[in-house]
Amino acid sequence: MRISFSFRNVDPSDGVKAYASEKIARLQKYLRSPLTADVTVSKERHLHIVSIAVHADGHRYAGTEESEDMYASIDLCMDKIDRQVRDSKAVETHRKRHSH
Repeated sequence: MRISFSFRNVDPSDGVKAYASEKIARLQKYLRSPLTADVTVSKERHLHIVSIAVHADGHRYAGTEESEDMYASIDLCMDKIDRQVRDSKAVETHRKRHSH
């Protein structure tokens, strides 16, 4: 699992890196291949913006969220990506089960 972080207008913090890494690691149970993720953390005025792009199994899953709390933004963004991963897995299993 390879995760790269970019911080814009925010000081890099190990806490944010560890929190995001832990959340992204949870996706590993759905995805087989080596997982790569790009995390961009930025701040504009009072909003914390988190953008995450995950590449695995030949697919790209991405989400961007903004809120007044950095950790809340990470949670919301990971919720989007988690839903995308589970939806794509559901489509694949549906195809396998209903193919002729």
